[in-house]
Amino acid sequence: MSIPYAILFDMDGTLLQTEKLSTPAFQRTFDQLRKKSLWEGETPDESEITNILGMTIDQVWNKLLPGASDEAIEAADTFLLENEIQLIHERVTDLYPGVLDTLRDLHARGVALFVASNGQEAYIDALCDEYNLKPLLTDLYSAGRFRTRTKNDLVAKLLKDYQVKKAIMVGDRHSDVEAGTSNGLFTIGCDFGFAKPGELDGADVIITDFPQLLDHLPEIDTIKQSQT
Repeated sequence: MSIPYAILFDMDGTLLQTEKLSTPAFQRTFDQLRKKSLWEGETPDESEITNILGMTIDQVWNKLLPGASDEAIEAADTFLLENEIQLIHERVTDLYPGVLDTLRDLHARGVALFVASNGQEAYIDALCDEYNLKPLLTDLYSAGRFRTRTKNDLVAKLLKDYQVKKAIMVGDRHSDVEAGTSNGLFTIGCDFGFAKPGELDGADVIITDFPQLLDHLPEIDTIKQSQT
């Protein structure tokens, strides 16, 4: 299978307003860890939680549970995923404005759309189910699914698996920009998620509103020509 043109999207802070979900999910998780006597430290504050969004789960616990036992980390994995999925079903958050309409527009044009996220597989799957994204997406690539260590590796695997000829990487963190540029992709930075000043340096384009994406897609008009 070969794909002539694809767009790869990060999830947290790019498609989803994750901060409304992540803070209560981590708060519940740390409460549970203390109740089980697996952790004695304080719950990270909101800024600490926001800073780890976009990392792999191993990187998250290295930051938030330094020196924790294997038992504590395993329990934290389980608690966090359960809490996230419960909060997804409670609809505590939403996609960013314009995300669904923009993805529908791109799908109608014949663009192959993918999620490329450092999140856990069940978390990404639950989000895409809850917000009816699956009919619009070719596949869901996550670090949890493929056990990749970096976003660079995840994107490289996706491009190879689907033999993608041309692709755009869209995300809100430095890891997204790096994953795009290291794989030779045109990269669009989203400055409405969790990016700090300068974090999106190196992106080919920076947008401040998701629908602006449609104005910055090189060679998109050639897709239908290649399909005829």
